[in-house]
Formats: sequence, structure tokens, C-alpha cells
Amino acid sequence: MEASGQAYTEALSELYPTRADVAAEIAELEGRLTLPRSTELFASDIHGEYNAFSHVLRGGSGAVRALIEDVFGSTLNDDEKAALLALACYPAEHCAYALEHVEDADVWLAEAAARLAKIARRAAGNRTIAEELVAGRSTPARQPYREAIIESLVASGEGPALLETLGTLIQHLVVDQLHLIGDVYDRGPAPQLIMDELLSCPNVDVQWGNHDILWMGAAAGSPGSVANVVRICARYGNLSILEDAYGINLRPLATFAADAYANDPCTAFALKGNPGLSEAETRLTEKIQKAMAVIQFKVEAALIAENPSFGLDDRNLLHLIDRERGTVIVDGVEYELLDTTFPTVDWDDPYRLTEDEAAVIEQLCAAFTGSERLQRHMRFFLDRGSLYKIENGNLMLHACVPLAADGSLLEVTLFGETYRGRALYDMVDASVRAAFSATDEAERKRGLDMLWYLWLGPGSPLFAKSKMATFELYLIADKAARKEVKNPFYSLLDDEAVVDGIFRDFGMDPATSRIICGHVPVKVKDGEDPVKANGRVLCIDGGFSAAYQKTTGLAGFTLVSNAEGLFLDANEPLASRAAAVEGTADIRAERRVLAAYDTPRTVADTDEGARIRERIALLRTLL
Repeated sequence: MEASGQAYTEALSELYPTRADVAAEIAELEGRLTLPRSTELFASDIHGEYNAFSHVLRGGSGAVRALIEDVFGSTLNDDEKAALLALACYPAEHCAYALEHVEDADVWLAEAAARLAKIARRAAGNRTIAEELVAGRSTPARQPYREAIIESLVASGEGPALLETLGTLIQHLVVDQLHLIGDVYDRGPAPQLIMDELLSCPNVDVQWGNHDILWMGAAAGSPGSVANVVRICARYGNLSILEDAYGINLRPLATFAADAYANDPCTAFALKGNPGLSEAETRLTEKIQKAMAVIQFKVEAALIAENPSFGLDDRNLLHLIDRERGTVIVDGVEYELLDTTFPTVDWDDPYRLTEDEAAVIEQLCAAFTGSERLQRHMRFFLDRGSLYKIENGNLMLHACVPLAADGSLLEVTLFGETYRGRALYDMVDASVRAAFSATDEAERKRGLDMLWYLWLGPGSPLFAKSKMATFELYLIADKAARKEVKNPFYSLLDDEAVVDGIFRDFGMDPATSRIICGHVPVKVKDGEDPVKANGRVLCIDGGFSAAYQKTTGLAGFTLVSNAEGLFLDANEPLASRAAAVEGTADIRAERRVLAAYDTPRTVADTDEGARIRERIALLRTLL
């Protein structure tokens, strides 16, 4: 036996000191292999849409509704089933709502707890759950015992707590593993609530998206990332996320913007939608957006100069403005500007921050690094996240594996070294972590710059476009200047030979592997299919964010993999969280069967099963 294997079995001997202990553990593990395989739920591009995402997660993308139908059938009417679904998904909130509308609270609590316990027992299936209410045998002799437990808890005032425990248990039983394929942040109003809910999920992993990476960079103190985050929040009228959710003081920025752009209508910086801001708030937010855009152009110019390997010199455009003609040269073409008012730009040195601008960005960076809640959320990203994940034959990544036009892996040179494919991903993942943990200041600075590059670099596996046309989007009307060309990955997704090359580079079997990604909204309303390469690539950005739903024609995809097969759910919008809590609204989905198994798959058919078999082999050696 190799030394490492011997050391491991010696460690096992401390956990299992007798032959009987070892034999019992082997029996337990072999029994686990026969259980139904876990249910995995995949979602991507949530973009701050807390209400919709939370509802899908709590209901297991329709799994709780199906359980209620299975358990109660025709014994409950539609209204009773809807109320029970609301209770299972929002136990504390629905309980408070229901208790205001029932005559006998104790009777309702006892009946509600009994119904949730039945659902939990069915959800548990063959799992080894110890709690009597869940796993106790459903025999007439045991029924009075369970009823007595419930009645005692209700009489003691613990009925609502019991409902919350049972509801949470059901939610955790219907989804064993949540895979979030990137982009919790930006666009929508409540990413912080999504992060809080993810912190309570027992089994969740995240593949970082480009917007997540941007917030990670801001939390680490990257000026380029901070400038982008604040500008985007202003663009969507969501500055309250920064102030109210994360305690980031925007008063110095607001004071500066109101003064510097006092007489500027900022017409090119109109908000994308308006989440209920007053006229005065809207005007100030537009000034803040413009102020941050100009600061962004300046701090990014410094980053570009410091990192020539990023190849971003063409993103410096301020010095190409002709003030007399009101034009700018982009890619050798002259375009008319929509806005020519730049009171903070010194045209002899256009990328130099004014003293006030420098003070604003310095204060903002300190506020981001000092936000305890933001740091907690970003720590979750580091602990439970990665740039990619391989599990059960699925390669999960947010955007793309950068490709050349011929379908080969694109060679990307960064910091003097050339990478491609998985090697690029591994280097980037390590750099991201170094930005937060490196003790060497140069290594940490390199990580910080990499976080910013990942947001907008043409070789970034998270950006996947030719350029980030922020300047053009604001200041040039001609759409030709704004065009961002996608990486060839997206035009070659139906080429199975190209996809096979990606699988081989990541050490996967092309015959049994699948890519699951998001990033680019799938235009379902225009006939675009999220299933590519004969089912070997699944693009699951279906527009959870309201900002994208006109593009996709639906309100987000969720992908479900369980013992029965693989299913893609195209979700409808949720009317409101309040309606869902009351039981008058639900998210219905059109389910597409991608794979249906002749016999149910078990744990033995998964990567978890392979790990269990390895442990069994070591235990047999110990025995």
C-alpha cells in the first residue's frame, strides 16, 4: 500500500477502532449507494430578482406543488392546496397571515403541522431521517403519538415554530444541491437578500459570473471595480442597495456630483427604468451616474497603463474627443457625441482625476472594503464558489471557454504567460483568491487587477466579448460603434467536434459530458433553443431579471436533475411575494424533458457514489 493510503487507513482506524465499527460503517455506506440519487437544481443570472428566485428555490421548481398533489390528491380543494403550498414555502409569513383569518388558532396550527409532516415524510422517501414526525412509520398505532406531540407543542405556544421547522425541512428535502451558475448581482433590486438566503442553504455552490466578479473586486478595493459597481447601481436606480443594504456612504459622491454637474441635464445618462424614485432623486441619480462614468474612464486608463498585457489601450477614448466638432474617433471612425459637457476633464491631461474625484473614489473604496455585510457575502463566494465546477459529468461555468475563430482554444497572454482552456480557468481562479488572501502586496495587486480585467477583458472567460462599450453606449448614438462581438464560443455551440475538444481539455469524457452555462439571455420568444450540440450544451439564462424578460419572453430557466431524469423548466413571472405568501400566486413552468431514465438512478450512479466506493475500499482494507 502506498504511504498516503496507509496514513489514511490509520486515520480511519481512530474513527472506527473495532471490526464491528468498520463493518457497520461499510454496511451504512453500501446501503446509501442504493438510495435515489440527489436532486440538483441549476439556475443562472438571477440579477437581484430575489422574489422570483426565492420562490423557485423554496418550491424546488415545482417539486413541493407536486408533492402536495401526490399526498393529498382530491382530499383537498385547489384553494386548500394553494394555501398549503404557501405555508410550505413561506412557513413563518403564511402562518402569521393565516392566523389573522382563522377562528381557532390552535386547531388550524395542529392541522397545518400534520399536513406539513405528511409532505415531509413523502419528501424524505427512502432517506434516513431520524425525526419521528418525518420518518416514523405511518401506522394507526403511531398516529396518536404524533398527534400528541403536535398538540403539546401547539398548546405550549410553539406551533408557529414547528411550522417553520417543517416548512424549512421540506424545502431542503426537495433540493439536495443548488448550483448557481453565476450573476447574483446587478440589474435587479435585492441581491443582498439572495445572498442572505444562500447563506442558509445547506448545500450550494456558485460558479462566479462577471457581475459577481465585479462586486468581488469592489469588495477587495479595486478602484476600477468600485467605479463600475456604483455606476451600474445608479444606471438602474438601485443606489439604495449600496446605502441601505451594505451601509456604503454615498453622501460625498452625491455632493460632488450635484456640484460638478449642477447645470448639466445629463440627458445621455437617463436611468434604465425607474424603481419609484422622485423627480429630484432621478435627476441626482443621473448626475451620480455621469460622475461615476467619467471617474471610471479615468481610473481604468491608469489600470490599462499598468497592465499592458491586458491589451485594452483601445478603451481609452477621452483623448480622442474633438471638442470643437463634438465628435470622437472609435476604431478609426468619427462619430458624433451625444454629450460634450465634461467639466472635470483637463483636456491637456484628460485621464487625470481632479482632487475631488480622487477623494470620492478613495472614500468609496474604503466604504466597500469596510462593509461587514458585503465582506460576509463575498466570503461566501470565495468559500462556496469557483470559476467552474465539474460534477456528475456536468461542466458548470458562467459564460464561455474562450475560443479562436476556428474552434480551437483561444490563447490568452496575461502577465507575460500564455494560457488557454482549463489552464486559463485555473490561473484566473487562483488570481481571484490571491486578491483576498495573498500576503505579498504585488501578488495581491495582480489579483485585484485580474478581478477588474475579468469584467471587461476580451480574453476573459467571464466577459466573452470583443470590447466593453460603456463609453459608446452612453455617448454615441450610432449602434455600429456600440457593437460588442461575442466570442466564437457562442457561434460554435452546435459544433459537437468543438464541444468535444473542450471536454477533453477539462479531462472529461465527451460521450457522457455536458456544459451548463448562462450569461447570454436565450431569445426563446424568437425561436432560439437553449439546448445546443444535440443536448450536450445547455444555456440556462432565461431572464430571471425583469430587465431581460422582453428579450427572452419568459422569466428564467431552472434545470432539474433527479433520479427520474433531466428537466428544463421555463418559468412564468411571479405576481408578487405578498401574493405568493397569501397563496394566491405561484410560478408555473413549462417543463421540457431532456432525459428520462428507464429505471430511477441511484447514488451509485453519481460522483458521490464513486467517492463512497473509494471509502468502502479503504474501509475493507482496514477491516
